[in-house]
Amino acid sequence: MMKHKILFLSIAFLTWPIFAGGADIARDDTLDLKRCLDIAIHNHPNINSAANTIRIIESREGQAKANYYPQLYLSSGYSRIGPATASLIRGTDPYDYYTGSINLNQTIFDFGKTATQVEIQRFNITSAKADFSDIINSIILNVKKAYYGLLQARRNADVALETVKQFQQHLERAKGFFEIGTKPKFDVTKAQVDLSNAKINLLKAQNAARISAITLKNTMGMPDAPDFNLQDNLSATFTEIKFTEALSLAYQNRPDLASVIAKREAAERNINLAGKGYFPVLSGTAGYGLSGSDFPLDRGWNAGATLTFPLFSGFSTKYQVAEARANLQVLKSNEELLRQSIISDVQQAYANLQEAKDEIAVAELIVVQAQDNYDLAQGRYATGVGNPIEITDALVSLNNAKYALNAALYGFKIAEATLQKTIGARE
Repeated sequence: MMKHKILFLSIAFLTWPIFAGGADIARDDTLDLKRCLDIAIHNHPNINSAANTIRIIESREGQAKANYYPQLYLSSGYSRIGPATASLIRGTDPYDYYTGSINLNQTIFDFGKTATQVEIQRFNITSAKADFSDIINSIILNVKKAYYGLLQARRNADVALETVKQFQQHLERAKGFFEIGTKPKFDVTKAQVDLSNAKINLLKAQNAARISAITLKNTMGMPDAPDFNLQDNLSATFTEIKFTEALSLAYQNRPDLASVIAKREAAERNINLAGKGYFPVLSGTAGYGLSGSDFPLDRGWNAGATLTFPLFSGFSTKYQVAEARANLQVLKSNEELLRQSIISDVQQAYANLQEAKDEIAVAELIVVQAQDNYDLAQGRYATGVGNPIEITDALVSLNNAKYALNAALYGFKIAEATLQKTIGARE
């Protein structure tokens, strides 16, 4: 199972630049959801940060592998020496002394310390790639929220604009009735007040749409992007998924779970690494050098092996092992906590999606009923039976029903997107 997760995350990491693209936005472009996601993944600062975190840990793996290779050092030196006492050869006169050498150190056997260090870093890389994938999933969810939020805001603005037009028509009708003496001045005044209120609501709705556009630009990592249009897909397409299937997919695909599993496996290896502090290290050395006070300098070489055995280190190894074991228990607890949290996340997301489906059906019915009620109020007023209050109430009810339908469609899209993130899916 873990190998499957590692493969999945590695493929996702290696292919994400292919997914990213289309970063340029021209004024009045029409963007669909996929392009907005492409732009966000291409531009969002968190993506670059997470990618470089992976590179950092890959560099640590390279550092750990360095102990597999010989270490080669070149040194040279010059000293001006003044003898404290007379020398049989030079007396008390100062003289020059030159040195030059090349030395090689090679770890021959360290009881698996290097191999364990490399293995730990590989698990850390797997964890970092999983974190990278989780960041992408979070950005995708945020872009979907902003995208559908802007669609909802623009639809609400359209409703507000239509309301202004309807109240404008009602005002013209009331003026006509007043001029021929079939309706009182009150009807005209009431219609004027309703129109003014509708215009204020339109301004608020248009401003909400502008703010939603700013939010989407920021979420895509392009706050300075020009104004653009969106493909309106704020509609409900129901795809059935069983709860047990959703939970199984979450356990398989959640990158945050894969990350904590990789960290736990690295912690298990870290206990072994700490315990290896009790064992010796066998290393080999070799060197070739020149030294002397006169040219040509004397030549010399050396070769040997060193066995370093830690007899006593102040109990540091003991406490390093204890720390590693405690850290493992912390990570095991975190893993179990996350597994429990996944169950709760899936349950909530699944329930919210089911509720959103039901709300859409009810909201659509209310819109139909509110439209019929408004048409009836219009007819009554046209025949002289109704009054302007009926018109206002009916139109307000109709608009509220349309707002509620927009909210239900938005809620469904967000519930669907949240469930997708909860189970580790991106589509």
